[in-house]
Amino acid sequence: MVQTKPKDPEKSGRLFGLGVGPGDPELITVKALRRLRESEVIAYYAGPRKRGNALTSIESWLREDQQRLPLIYPVTGRPPPPPFDYEGTMRAFYDASAERVAEHLRAGRDVAALCEGDPLFYGSFMYLHDRLADRFETEVVPGVCSVVASASVLQTPLVYRDQTLLVLAGTLPEADLERMLANAQAAAIMKLGSNFEKVRRVIMALGLGDRALYVERATMTNEQIRPLAEVDPTQVPYFSMILVPGERWQAA
Repeated sequence: MVQTKPKDPEKSGRLFGLGVGPGDPELITVKALRRLRESEVIAYYAGPRKRGNALTSIESWLREDQQRLPLIYPVTGRPPPPPFDYEGTMRAFYDASAERVAEHLRAGRDVAALCEGDPLFYGSFMYLHDRLADRFETEVVPGVCSVVASASVLQTPLVYRDQTLLVLAGTLPEADLERMLANAQAAAIMKLGSNFEKVRRVIMALGLGDRALYVERATMTNEQIRPLAEVDPTQVPYFSMILVPGERWQAA
């Protein structure tokens, strides 16, 4: 848990950044559940015309009187090509989202901002934290992240003894992925989606195909585990993961 108190906080409600886990409603922590049910406002990110995975995973825990605050992404999936200003568009969106949350905090209402997995591990909450934590009392409650959830679903140890784990985003250029994975003892590759075929190509080129394991939507009701060679790259969702576990310790 991380908690910050500004030197001169505005008299306000509290901001809770809650890691709600990878999708299974029962994988929210006791502390996050308590903060969730204490809050008057529930803020969550979602795509256009969607409810969002974070809200979906914990909705059964909410009370009817809690106010929902959807923060709808202006762009999802692969960014439009230039001259579209993707970075500027997203920056403006996060600025506006933070101000919408701040309105409730200034009014004295506690806000629980939901985040899939862990709030500060590739978590969407970090953009609210960057904009609000120095202005309002903020508490971050960690959550079960997708890397350990995927390992649990695949029933594979990630690292033995003093092995190191490399976490990579599949959005990286192919040459960077190959360079980094070449010397990795164990790895988790996130953010696959349309990047899957590129990542698979690198894994096969490095001779890691026999160790690589694929899972999508780990712990969710529509979870799928497939051999890497049988995955259709046109059907890979954002919530997917490739794990390359460390070599098994011989004394195990």
